[in-house]
Amino acid sequence: MERPIVENKIAEVLKSYPKGSVHFVCDFLDYGNAESAKKALLRLKEKGILVSLAHGIYLYPKVDKELGVLFPSTEDIAKAIARRDKARIVTTGVQALNKLGLSTQVPMKVVYLTDGAARSIKVGKRTITFKNTSPKNLIAKGEISSLVIQALKTIGQTKVDEETVLKIRMLLKKEKKENILNDAKLAPVWIKKILIQDIK
Repeated sequence: MERPIVENKIAEVLKSYPKGSVHFVCDFLDYGNAESAKKALLRLKEKGILVSLAHGIYLYPKVDKELGVLFPSTEDIAKAIARRDKARIVTTGVQALNKLGLSTQVPMKVVYLTDGAARSIKVGKRTITFKNTSPKNLIAKGEISSLVIQALKTIGQTKVDEETVLKIRMLLKKEKKENILNDAKLAPVWIKKILIQDIK
């Protein structure tokens, strides 16, 4: 008897969430135990109310008349997982370059540094990998300066050209000076020089 009640409660509460939101079994433990919530989510998936993104990860889908289900970005999924795990994450690699507009390449394999559990999650053709790192790599304050540090690490000291440095200097103008000064202390010396060269 408990099953349909749990399923109905979850179906009802989902209506209060925005379309396109990402959900996990643990989001619905107020309405039943883990097993009944899990079964309820599977049944809601079978009814088309939810879409399965990966094992235990569900999407309350936003549907476009022409495009069909609008899937969330890799970053949105990674942020949802981090929220669930109460973990911090930092974007690295080609993803950092892409977010800064320094690369047009959209990576299918994305790596985040984290203080949460290390794991890889396959979402369709995309792979999200969480790698454990030291706390030092997770305490950058500025969103732009944090991305710049990871982007420059990806490019490498010997391959950074003047054009890239100029683009980075323009991007850093949108970052708070105190964030740059804080984050520069966390970066390798050669990256620190690029970060603080325009700070008077």
